[in-house]
Amino acid sequence: MKLFGPRGRALERREQHLPEQVPVEAYGNGGFRFGGMSHRGSILILPSGVHGWPAVSPADITLDSLAQVIEEAADIDMLLVGTGRDLIPVARSLAEALSARGVKHEAMSTGAAIRLFNVMLGERRRFAAALLAVD
Repeated sequence: MKLFGPRGRALERREQHLPEQVPVEAYGNGGFRFGGMSHRGSILILPSGVHGWPAVSPADITLDSLAQVIEEAADIDMLLVGTGRDLIPVARSLAEALSARGVKHEAMSTGAAIRLFNVMLGERRRFAAALLAVD
């Protein structure tokens, strides 16, 4: 799908990415605020930075949707999985697949994951987060 801007010029669709790990300043209303910016939708916070993540519900948290986490697994000690308003454990098959790839993880509500991630980031720990947006 091509997007067009003012005067009919074609716009290039770019990956949403902030190239550094930063604390999450706020969340809700379907998005997040971090690094003085806001993002609508879910996010991955990895050693390579903050990335837009197409997951919308816990059912969307799959090995495929976490492919970028797997790529950066050598630089991650723990992945925090924010599953929305409520804690929804990740599927056993996903937990086993993550473990087989050396990715330790902990599922919790998105709010709890953000609070813990911010503390661990402040301590310069090698944590990553997969955070589902909440309304």
